[in-house]
Amino acid sequence: MTALPRFAVVGHPNKGKSSIVATLAQNDGIAIALEPGTTRDSQRYPLSVDGRPLYELIDTPGFQRPRKVLAWLQAHSASASDRPDTVRAFVTQHRDDPRFHDECELLTPILEGAGILYVVDGAVPYSPEQEAEMEILRWTGRPSLALINRIGEGDHLDDWRAALGQYFQIVRDFDAVHAPFETHLSLLRGFGQLAPEWEAPLEEAVGYLRGQRGHRQHRAMALIAEALTDMLLHVESARLADDANRNALEHDLARRWRDRQRQREQHLRRDVEALYQHRHLHRREQALDWQGGDLFSEQTRRAWGVSRAYLATAGFGAGALGGAGVDALAAGHSLGTGALIGGVLGAAGSLYYGEKYAGKLAALKLLAPLTGGGRRAEFGPVRDPQFGYVVLGRALEHWFQVSHRNHAGRDPLTLDQGDRHWLEQLPRGDRQRLQKALQNPPRHPGDGKRRQALELAVENAGAAFLQWRSGNDEAQ
Repeated sequence: MTALPRFAVVGHPNKGKSSIVATLAQNDGIAIALEPGTTRDSQRYPLSVDGRPLYELIDTPGFQRPRKVLAWLQAHSASASDRPDTVRAFVTQHRDDPRFHDECELLTPILEGAGILYVVDGAVPYSPEQEAEMEILRWTGRPSLALINRIGEGDHLDDWRAALGQYFQIVRDFDAVHAPFETHLSLLRGFGQLAPEWEAPLEEAVGYLRGQRGHRQHRAMALIAEALTDMLLHVESARLADDANRNALEHDLARRWRDRQRQREQHLRRDVEALYQHRHLHRREQALDWQGGDLFSEQTRRAWGVSRAYLATAGFGAGALGGAGVDALAAGHSLGTGALIGGVLGAAGSLYYGEKYAGKLAALKLLAPLTGGGRRAEFGPVRDPQFGYVVLGRALEHWFQVSHRNHAGRDPLTLDQGDRHWLEQLPRGDRQRLQKALQNPPRHPGDGKRRQALELAVENAGAAFLQWRSGNDEAQ
């Protein structure tokens, strides 16, 4: 059985080693701090997909006394052939020496067979002081790759590339916080070039990670569709006594209804973040900062909602489907008249629906009298035709940012102001299907046909949003 590829991430303190590990291991729980010495002991972080380990990253302390270590090695080595054994002898002799604790911690996994990922900060000038570190690593004889991780604004990449190329087999630029997914995969293939026994398992890992990304997107769309169903159909109810104040009850039920919708939206956020293994956004006080107000603000409605013209277009499509059914029943003798009438009625209906309920999320409804007096009052379900689009647009923006967020990121997750123009990416048929699915969500768990229709509509919407959002990022 092929050994699991393992890589020790080493370098000088505070150069981004833990950030590299967090991103490549998809683990946002790894401690990352600006002050040196955050990592004192080696920590192993395997990356697994569906329970299958693909590779392992080892986060190590930074070098503290590399010149003293190198001087010891040079004094105890007779020739180049004994250099790995000399490094091993140093670790054995100094394992309990507090002066060389960090060096022993970082060298141990390398001596046990791990490859070397040496990390430097390309934003600071190259310094010959780090040549002692690189020389020690070369003495181990292990396959090695250097990563230039720019932390600040400076640009000294060329000098670093020239120097690192003299010590390491492969030199790559890698921004642990912002590197896109394809760069992660390219880096894994670079690891595979270090040793023949790693090439096949790392190429297999690339395939697993691609599959995982596709599965996560599909699952995220299902979570969004489920949340949409809950929010579109939610009803708050209470008993209205014969002598009770109807306005006061309506106010209370409306407040409860709105609170429940906000809670359900936040529940969706947490589900999507957990799906992508971003479990520490809230714990690190990185609360979602919704620019433009909450779900019910007029500014948010303008940002994520749809225009009357869009509703008319979507309504025409849904109405035309109904008219086509009339044609089918008449064996086509109406020659399309049913589809035309259905389309006109659909468009008019959407305009009327929008005019009647726009800005009115839900309304109080009194049911039949109850035994013992009073009546049952219900607030909901949602009536505003824009509501589903607002929830969907906000959910897709959150999903996009989470799915493209590296696990080294520690800045708050801030969602941009909405823009409904992403809907223009949807083909006409998908717009109609989305409108129909939002107007007719599944009414119960067994309503499989409507549930499937909504999930498919959201899946298509997600693909359109991804295309629109990625195009905007490339244009900036």
